[in-house]
Amino acid sequence: MSNGFNANDIFEIAVTIEQNGVKFYRDAADQVEGEENKKFLQDLALMEKSHEATFTAMQKELKVEEKTSTIFDPENENGLYLKALADTRIFFEKDKPDNSFESILKAAIQAEKDSIVFYIGMKELVSSNAGKSRIDDIIKEEMSHVTLLAKKLTQ
Repeated sequence: MSNGFNANDIFEIAVTIEQNGVKFYRDAADQVEGEENKKFLQDLALMEKSHEATFTAMQKELKVEEKTSTIFDPENENGLYLKALADTRIFFEKDKPDNSFESILKAAIQAEKDSIVFYIGMKELVSSNAGKSRIDDIIKEEMSHVTLLAKKLTQ
């Protein structure tokens, strides 16, 4: 039995995850010491905001079949399920690090990795004609954040 996810569903969640990331980085920037660290985190918040816009634009480019539900879901339970996952597993409040820059970077790297794992798993649930290949675009965007954060952590 298929759950009926499509690329549109995944882009909806990608936008939510990016919004959660914006909040995480802004809150961290408000709490961390050092102007350079604050600026780095504020820049990450801007990148998340930019990714949100990118994912929204990519979503608008989806073909009809990549947006069409493949199952009867009048209560949008699939969408609500995915939103709950995004809100409770990636950039989740309870996983908030202490105010040290290193701790914030480590938490951010873990959140970005969690988002990649989430998208890889979701990709397996989306059929080819429902936009499976589009999920790779999201994964590449998130991988770039891991690289950036890891470089900063090792400096």
